[in-house]
Amino acid sequence: MTEPTEPDGAVAALCAAVAAYDHVAAGELVGAGADPDRVLPDGTTPLLRAVEGGSPAVVTALLGDDARPRLPEAERGRVLEAARRWYGAGAGVEVELRRLMGAAGPADTVWVRDSEYEVVPEVSLGGRSVRAGHGAVLTLLEWEFRVLAPVAELVARGVRSPRRDHVDRGASLHVLNSRRSAETWAQAVAFRHDPDPRRRALVVDVVRYRLWSWFESAHAGWYEKECHRILVEWEAEETDADVLGGVLDALGETEVPTREAIGLRRAGHPDPGVRRWVPDLFDRPPSPDGRRALSPDARRALRELCRDEDGEVRAAAARVLAGEEPEEEEEDPELLPDLLRDPDPEVVNRTAYALGSVTHGSPEVVEMLVRCLDADDPDIRLSAAYALAVRDDPRTPEAYAKVGPLGPRYEHDHRPNELWRWESRNRADPEPS
Repeated sequence: MTEPTEPDGAVAALCAAVAAYDHVAAGELVGAGADPDRVLPDGTTPLLRAVEGGSPAVVTALLGDDARPRLPEAERGRVLEAARRWYGAGAGVEVELRRLMGAAGPADTVWVRDSEYEVVPEVSLGGRSVRAGHGAVLTLLEWEFRVLAPVAELVARGVRSPRRDHVDRGASLHVLNSRRSAETWAQAVAFRHDPDPRRRALVVDVVRYRLWSWFESAHAGWYEKECHRILVEWEAEETDADVLGGVLDALGETEVPTREAIGLRRAGHPDPGVRRWVPDLFDRPPSPDGRRALSPDARRALRELCRDEDGEVRAAAARVLAGEEPEEEEEDPELLPDLLRDPDPEVVNRTAYALGSVTHGSPEVVEMLVRCLDADDPDIRLSAAYALAVRDDPRTPEAYAKVGPLGPRYEHDHRPNELWRWESRNRADPEPS
C-alpha cells in the first residue's frame, strides 16, 4: 500500500461522488483517470469507502475492468473483509452504524434506487447514511477476485430480502449465471426442490438467465435442452402459485412443443397470478407468410381469459388475441370493442397496442380506437393513434395531434414514427413541372 497523501482534485471529486452514491459520476471520473485506489489521509481508499457505503453500483464503477490484477492481494483482502463485516452486522447495517457512530435512537430507513432496475435500503443514523447492499457488494467482489463462494451461500444472499428487485438478488443471479461450470449449474438448479418457495423462485430466474444467455456458452445446445427439460418437469410438480407463475413466464420464452398443452391445462387455475402467464404460452412468431394463426383451442381459451375477473389476466390475453389474424367468421365480434372500453386502462392500452401489429379490424374496432384518443393516459392515446396509422386511417394526423407532447421515455419508442410513415405513404405525388 502506498503512503497516504492528500487527494488531488480528481480524487476529491471521486470521494464526493462515492459519498453521494452517484455511480454515473464516479464511473466517469475513474474513466478520466481518478485513482480509486489512492490511499487517503485516514488510511482508506475511495474503493474501500464505496464498499463500506454499500452501493453495488458505486463499487462496480470503481472496480472498473481490471481490479484483480490492479489490486495487491492484501488490499483485495481488506475490501473483502469490510464487505463481510458490514454484511454480517446482525440484522442489518444499523448494528455496525451504531458501533461506529455511538448513536442512540431509531435509525431512518428509506428504499432508494441504486441502479436502473434495482433498489436497496438506505439507513441513516448519527449523521451518516449507508446503503444495505453489502450482500451484493460481497458477491460482486468475490467474483471479481475469483473467490468462489458456495452456491448455497449465493442462493441464501439472493433471498435474504423478500423484494425481487433487491440488489442482493441481482448480484447472486449475475454471479450464478457467470459461473459456467457444470457443478455450479447442477447445485443451483437442485434448489428447485427446496422447501422454501423463495429459493425456488430464485432458481426460476437462474434458469431464465441461462435461457437468455445459453448461446454464449461452449455447450449452448446442451444448456438450451436442459432448461427446457427442467421447466417442463417443474411445471408439472410446482404447487406454489407464485413460483408456478414464474415457471410459466419462463416457458413462454421458449419454443417447447408442449407449450400450448400446458397453457390449456393452466388456463383455469384458481390463482390469477398463474393465469396471467398463460396467454404467452399460446403466442407464436409469425409464419413465413406473415400470418399468426392460433389453434381453435387456444383461441377459445384466450377468449375466456379476455373475460377474466382479473384485469392483468385480461390485459395479457388481449395483447395476444388482438395481435392475431382473425378467424374468417369471428365467434365473438364484440370482444375487441369490449376490451377497448374495459374499465382497466392497462387492458385498453395493451389491446390498442396489439392492434397496431395487424391491419384488420371491424368498423366498430376502428371507432373504438378513435374514442381511445380521448383517454387520460397518453400511452393509450399513442397506442390508438399508432393502430389507426397502421390501418392508413385518414384521421391519423388528428389522432397524433391528440396524443400531445411526449416525454423522454418515448425517445426510442417506434409508435411516434408511424405518423411519418403514414405521411410518406399518403403524400400525393408532386405535379410534373
